[in-house]
Amino acid sequence: MKYVICEDFSGQPAPFLFPDKVAHSDMRDQLPYASVISAGYIKIHEGRFLCSGGDAGLNLSARPEDAECIAAFFHSQGR
Repeated sequence: MKYVICEDFSGQPAPFLFPDKVAHSDMRDQLPYASVISAGYIKIHEGRFLCSGGDAGLNLSARPEDAECIAAFFHSQGR
């Protein structure tokens, strides 16, 4: 899967996960947020998110904190 993390209207990171067949730039064009913080690929390994890669067209890459940000988002949705 691919992902982008945007800065939402309150300044918080908002992750979006989507299929590999969708281009990062196409997904970015569909999002309402002005600022994209990072982009890359995500997989789950042994129950943990692993983020890697990036997108040259957006000039963005995965950051070390992306996996934690995505995990925190899913955890907050389970409340």
